[in-house]
Amino acid sequence: MKSGVRRAVAAAAVVAALGVTTACGGSSETTDDAKKPAKSAASEKTTAPAKPAEEGAKALTAAELEKAVVGTGDVKGYKVEKVGKGDLPPTESVAAKPASCQPLADMFMFSTQPTAKDRVVRTLMATDELDPKVTSLALLAHEGADAAKVMKDLRTASKSCTAYEHVDYKYNGVKERPAPDAGDEAVSYDVKGVIDGDKVPMTFTVVRSGSTVVAFYTMNMLDSSKTDVPQVIVDAQLAKLEKTV
Repeated sequence: MKSGVRRAVAAAAVVAALGVTTACGGSSETTDDAKKPAKSAASEKTTAPAKPAEEGAKALTAAELEKAVVGTGDVKGYKVEKVGKGDLPPTESVAAKPASCQPLADMFMFSTQPTAKDRVVRTLMATDELDPKVTSLALLAHEGADAAKVMKDLRTASKSCTAYEHVDYKYNGVKERPAPDAGDEAVSYDVKGVIDGDKVPMTFTVVRSGSTVVAFYTMNMLDSSKTDVPQVIVDAQLAKLEKTV
């Protein structure tokens, strides 16, 4: 199983890298934080408590996830591509070293412990060809208590983990970031991977909305200082999820 997971990790990085390198180079400020109002509903928080998960909240079905995930026309300035189930990495967890970093290693694969009941994944790129960012997102269907545990474990790992190894790849530079004021609770962090010789800087933002864990990560192979997850993507996905359910 480990060799299959290793291939999946490499494939995920290669897909993102290809998406970035097909852009024309340079960077654009037209689709993300540069045009964001100085203060908005998505302003960052550091101390607001998480809203408790609803007791006994049920996981969304596969059909509900498909209805709730963003598609073409839902995110202004971005094209959305569906990632088929056959292209997704396995949900089985492979041990990370040290074990304290396991939640971060799993999340790179859009996997969690406890395992999600189902998941859908999309990849987004700006229609502006000068914007080199690639963002992937996943909706992970959990029951209420499990969703809360996933968030708690991610928050703990993002504070305590600095570097780790997972399926023969090394990751470092783990650093907690201020989480956006989104959903019922959120976690955000940076991590840098070295995958088949390529340096892959990433920013993750993970949000719980009810019993659903919504995970985003952004890569930028051309400018490692600009990997923020575009807030417009976070806002659009959460709005559609909350409207749908």
